[in-house]
Amino acid sequence: MTDIVYIHGLRVDTVIGVYAWERNVRQELELDLEMASDVAAAARSDAITDALDYHAVAERVRALAAASSCRLVETLAENVATALMAEFAVPWLRIRVNKPGAVPGARGVGVLIERGSPRAQ
Repeated sequence: MTDIVYIHGLRVDTVIGVYAWERNVRQELELDLEMASDVAAAARSDAITDALDYHAVAERVRALAAASSCRLVETLAENVATALMAEFAVPWLRIRVNKPGAVPGARGVGVLIERGSPRAQ
């Protein structure tokens, strides 16, 4: 069985884009994260120290985005995935990065990436 801890609709501000004007402004992106985590120990102990702390994950993602100046959402997604897997011992994750307003007539565009193996716990 694979348990998943998720954060949906996380809004972050970052410099992102390929156009010259985008390099001089901060834009808001929206991220959805799903991360494999065995929640059984946390459920038994009812202690945050035994859980994947989604507040800490969200703060780390915000910090990564704030310090970033990627041109592509693909690069930001990959950077976030790499950091979360290393720093939070997440064996598998799925990240959706949405860039609202990037294409006229579309609610948003972006990427969905999946890294690791949910069975690697």
